[in-house]
Amino acid sequence: MSAAVPPGTESADRLLVTGAGGQVGGELLRLIPAVRAFTRSELDITDRAAVESVVRPGDTVLNCAAFTAVDLAESEPAAAFAGNETGPAVLAAACARAGARLVHVSTDYVFPGTATTPYEPSDPTGPTTVYGRSKLAGERAVRGLCPRSHIVRTAWVYSGTGGDFVATMRRLERERDTVSVVNDQIGSPTFAADLAAGLLELAANPAAPAVLHATNAGRASWFDLARAVFTGIGADPERVRPCTTSEFPRPASRPAFSVLSGTAWCDAGLTPLRPWESALTEALTRASH
Repeated sequence: MSAAVPPGTESADRLLVTGAGGQVGGELLRLIPAVRAFTRSELDITDRAAVESVVRPGDTVLNCAAFTAVDLAESEPAAAFAGNETGPAVLAAACARAGARLVHVSTDYVFPGTATTPYEPSDPTGPTTVYGRSKLAGERAVRGLCPRSHIVRTAWVYSGTGGDFVATMRRLERERDTVSVVNDQIGSPTFAADLAAGLLELAANPAAPAVLHATNAGRASWFDLARAVFTGIGADPERVRPCTTSEFPRPASRPAFSVLSGTAWCDAGLTPLRPWESALTEALTRASH
């Protein structure tokens, strides 16, 4: 799937986007400019009265709001759980009361990251970080409170602008002679525009399973992705040097293996997201204009 509005997309007046200021929320706005959308400052999803005032019968709510600062979550767990559990729970309860559907974006961090084959939606979870535990708590709240809900786990999301990994590599290429990037964490880089298009397709398919995985196809290490960025912008990829996770300790541990299986997504009749390499090419082209 490339980042175009999929056929069968839910009409804009029946869609509501939360977290519209983030990467995926911003791409949803780009794909359907007329959609009702709220940034964090416009709608606090932990505020029950505020949420109930905007969720209408027949809506499909695409929840892209989240506390995503993985390292900061270790020292601010209350904030992480407020954004990733309380907020989704409030949304889910409001959707259930109004007769609305909820599509909730989650993460690979709900898994322990120790697998050697791609994670299926039904595989046992086991988060090792505060961020992962808060996101898993949010999943459980959504499923427990809103029967008409879908959890969509994704991973390694970037848009190529702002402060994401791809944008950071573009900046570091200008600032440094060489860049060291970890080569022992494996995942599926996911272009926010492609994920947004997938969410819109899912919104128009209420019979899809309750838990799904959506990432661009294929796998890479962060080192592989960094080299691909350098190559894509015409820089020498040999300037990217491999290193290990242990050489760059962080407050929150990173999963060694984050590849999510797209089998259930495809089995549901949803369009598979294209290979990460071609998605990256489009992201870099967009970012350069």
